[in-house]
Amino acid sequence: MRLIFNPMVDYSQRGLDGVFSAIADPTRRAILRRLARKPATITEIARPFAVSLNAVSKHVKVLERAGLIRREVMGRRHVCRLQPTSLKRATAWLDECTEFWQTRFDALESYVAGQMQAKKSTGGSRARNR
Repeated sequence: MRLIFNPMVDYSQRGLDGVFSAIADPTRRAILRRLARKPATITEIARPFAVSLNAVSKHVKVLERAGLIRREVMGRRHVCRLQPTSLKRATAWLDECTEFWQTRFDALESYVAGQMQAKKSTGGSRARNR
């Protein structure tokens, strides 16, 4: 058995896995929404949350590893900015899935409509033959 290894597929899947894993958490999604408005320091990001600064910092690290944000260290300040590239890749993947399933749902809808029409046609002629 010969295995074919495609490093782009492997990389892409790991990247998407990291993005979807990161955005699965509501705190991290809230952090991304905050950073979509403007860059912020870890302290500014942590302000609305009822968790420790350390916990927010760990969430930020997960978002960084997923490529969703970038952190700039300016002395003691850590300024975080949204990195939309990874989100764009995830959105593109979701769009492909949506297109795939929409095509199939449209085909199923047409099939069911055809079956119902055929049933009405057949059912109507049976009633007249009785």
